[in-house]
Amino acid sequence: MDNEKILLVDDEERMRDMIKEYTSLEGYDIHEAADGVKALELFKQNKYSLIILDVMMPKIDGWSVCREIRKTSDVPIIMLTARGEEYDKLFGFELGVDDYMIKPFSPKELLARMKAIIRRSSSIDLEAKKENTVSFQGLVIEFDSRNTYVNGNIITLTPKEYSLLTFFANNPNRVFSREQLLNEVWDYDFIGDDRTVDTHIKMLRESIGEYRKFIVTVWGTGYKFEVGEKNEKHSS
Repeated sequence: MDNEKILLVDDEERMRDMIKEYTSLEGYDIHEAADGVKALELFKQNKYSLIILDVMMPKIDGWSVCREIRKTSDVPIIMLTARGEEYDKLFGFELGVDDYMIKPFSPKELLARMKAIIRRSSSIDLEAKKENTVSFQGLVIEFDSRNTYVNGNIITLTPKEYSLLTFFANNPNRVFSREQLLNEVWDYDFIGDDRTVDTHIKMLRESIGEYRKFIVTVWGTGYKFEVGEKNEKHSS
């Protein structure tokens, strides 16, 4: 963990100091930026394990910074915002945000979510990497390239959509509650927001088009990826 670099972006110095106080004790290497321009400069110069990004900032806001980062990187991003409306969360998830913290928040909870996201990011696809490609009819996932295809056409998934699809692909025909999906895909070891799961399920269904039929809602329980046997092509 000593080598884990975190980019902390917030125009409030007091907020940065509070977060830095907690995270530095865990051995993280914290890089700070007070505006979006500086954040993008640091991002281009360094490789980060996680970015903590405030929404409302001078020069360039957090949404624009996130959009620019997502052009070249799937580094995990936690957004800090005073706005908790459902529309804002959906907008952020569509940009590829991994998680939200609504101000004011507990720094201990932020640290717990940071650890979970970094842990999940570092271990993602370990099972999948035993295989090169899996397919379910016309839905194809290439694990080495992280590309996903629908009927031969490559589609764009957010990092969390891809993680959710990969988890389902590795666990077909099993029912998972929303809490289990939070634990397995988001790696939360505390009670999360069920609506986060529902939002990402909706987004993933829209992304995979006709193969949305594979993601079945089990009323009163959760979801399952209902398919026949997957076709596997192992790496040589």
